[in-house]
Amino acid sequence: MAALGGDGLRLLSVSRPERQPESAALGGPGPGLCCWVSVFSCLSLACSYVGSLYVWKSELPRDHPAVIKRRFTSVLVVSSLSPLCVLLWRELTGIQPGTSLLTLMGFRLEGIFPAALLPLLLTMILFLGPLMQLSMDCPCDLADRLKVVLAPRSWARCLTDMRWLRNQVIAPLTEELVFRACMLPMLAPCTGLGPAVFTCPLFFGVAHFHHIFEQLRFRQSSVGSIFLSAGRACRCGHSRPPRLQRSSSPTQLSSVPTLLSSSFAQDT
Repeated sequence: MAALGGDGLRLLSVSRPERQPESAALGGPGPGLCCWVSVFSCLSLACSYVGSLYVWKSELPRDHPAVIKRRFTSVLVVSSLSPLCVLLWRELTGIQPGTSLLTLMGFRLEGIFPAALLPLLLTMILFLGPLMQLSMDCPCDLADRLKVVLAPRSWARCLTDMRWLRNQVIAPLTEELVFRACMLPMLAPCTGLGPAVFTCPLFFGVAHFHHIFEQLRFRQSSVGSIFLSAGRACRCGHSRPPRLQRSSSPTQLSSVPTLLSSSFAQDT
């Protein structure tokens, strides 16, 4: 993902609609209406993303390969059309940041190295604990472990796994595009850049409520257990790293990439 928070977003955060002279200079609507348009646009994007998953009527569970392939098509279509929502928002609000749409969404070369390296560093820190646990629980030595994990056959098997492609490729790319690249430019003029960074995950979290209906539909969980799990997640924190299962043989270690990918269940 490109470096968000560049000149376009900084300009948008400066041109917040509650500052009446600036919004009047932009020729847009009043500050209250602009914020409502921004929030409604973000809600529309979130509903469109989640709703696209259910345009295909099927009695199969979400992890079935046929369901995953159909949902791939749906979310790719919605994600490709999501920049049009930003363009429509600009027309409705009259806010013109003076930058191109791609730059406004964060697709730029300026600052690309920090934007790529810092999130990677945070991800490595997040998984450092589970990986250390895995190294202590597994009886085989470190050399055999690394050999199996880095084996091309193991990664080739992941590339043919629909669940792995969903969790590691399609879902992250489409979610970052819709819930971050498209929503941040629309929220920044209303709330400011800093609050907008913390507001976007709220739309992303609300979009996950559809998992409750799927679990109840296939009787995978009860209402009480679902809310109990949600309460534990809120208490422990959303970014808690997953607990990796114990592996007892090099054969089981070959599934480490799949094990890591299955730790976070994505929307699609």
